[in-house]
Amino acid sequence: MKPRQNLYLEPKLSEELDRLAKKPGSSKSAIVADALRAHFAHGGAKPVDEAFRQRLDKITTQLGRIERNQRVLIETLASYVRFHFSVLPPVPEQQQAAARALAQERFQAFIELVGRRVSGRGVADELFGHEPEKRP
Repeated sequence: MKPRQNLYLEPKLSEELDRLAKKPGSSKSAIVADALRAHFAHGGAKPVDEAFRQRLDKITTQLGRIERNQRVLIETLASYVRFHFSVLPPVPEQQQAAARALAQERFQAFIELVGRRVSGRGVADELFGHEPEKRP
C-alpha cells in the first residue's frame, strides 16, 4: 500500500495538474510521482543548472591548463634569461655605446618578429604542427 500525501499547490499549478490528469491513462499521482523522480534523479537541480555546472566544470579545467601552461612559459623564459646573463661576458667600457646600439637594433628586430608571429604562424604552431588560430 502506498502512503497518502497531502500537497498544497498554487492555483495555476493545480489547474495545470488537473488538465494533464484528464488525459487517458494519466493520474495526478502518476504525474506528481514522475515529476518527483525526475527532480530526485538530477539531485534536486534543474536540467539547466546541471548543464551550466557541466560547462563551468569544463571551463575550470581549461583555465587550469592555461594557468599551468603560462607557468611553464614564465619559468622557461626566466630560466633562459638567468642562464643567458650568467654566461654573457661583460662588455669592455670602450665598446659600451656600440653594444647598446647593437642591442637596440636586435631588440627592435625581436619585437617585430614577435609581432609577426603573434598575428600569424607562431613557433609553437610550427613545432606542434597546429594551424594558427583565427584572430580578429
